[in-house]
Amino acid sequence: MRKQLSLIILVSFLFFTCGQHVPVTNRRQMNMLPEKDLITMAETQYRDFLSKVKVVPKNDKRAQQVERVGLKIKEAVEKYLTKKGKMDRVEGFKWEINTVEDETVNAWCMPGGLIVVYTGILKLVDSDDELAVVMGHEIAHAIARHGNERMSQGMVAQGIGGTFSVLMGSNPSAGSQLFMQVYGLGAGLGMLKYSRKHETEADKIGLVFAKMAGYDPNKSISFWTKMSQQGGGATPEILSTHPSDERRIKDLEEFIPEIDSYIN
Repeated sequence: MRKQLSLIILVSFLFFTCGQHVPVTNRRQMNMLPEKDLITMAETQYRDFLSKVKVVPKNDKRAQQVERVGLKIKEAVEKYLTKKGKMDRVEGFKWEINTVEDETVNAWCMPGGLIVVYTGILKLVDSDDELAVVMGHEIAHAIARHGNERMSQGMVAQGIGGTFSVLMGSNPSAGSQLFMQVYGLGAGLGMLKYSRKHETEADKIGLVFAKMAGYDPNKSISFWTKMSQQGGGATPEILSTHPSDERRIKDLEEFIPEIDSYIN
């Protein structure tokens, strides 16, 4: 029985990873789940989250800044994907951008382009360019389908064969639990549990999108330097799984001169 299960997982892995490559980096990835299922679950969780927090009104200058930068990056994303023939990456997206009144230093973007920026992180942002670094990074996670990849890895690790749709049909509580584990919605809303590899990849993809939107990628250095200087004993949520400050800044400094080669 165990051998049969292993075979099912292996076949699923080979089937769903065939032809799956992350935009910009072109890294091959494992996506065993229909993205539309994740978008549906994300929509439910997003609505529930917004019902429990204080959403900053659209006429507030902070919300206007977040909306302005977010929409420009969205347009850059779609321009890039159209050019590369990868518009399927945003199929089913219902882009939405909200700012919430919360001192937590964090921001996130769920499947389907559902974005939240916390006012806590806006206090560290000195310009639209720096905000674009943050939002480009978070949007990159959704475009790269890092959540799908993490959940697929979780299915393999837990010995779950077949597809997510089958899992949800036979054991919906297990499917929901897996979603919560990846997106951290059980313990802390919006605290996405990505790997350090995903974080580094999102840094690079996000800078490509930010530059295409007209923002200065060099501001990523000043922003993450400020983030590295945050004290108080507790690591900001947005940094909880990120690479070390020194490693991240070095990687960004090496990548910035190469950005144009990914755009052209």
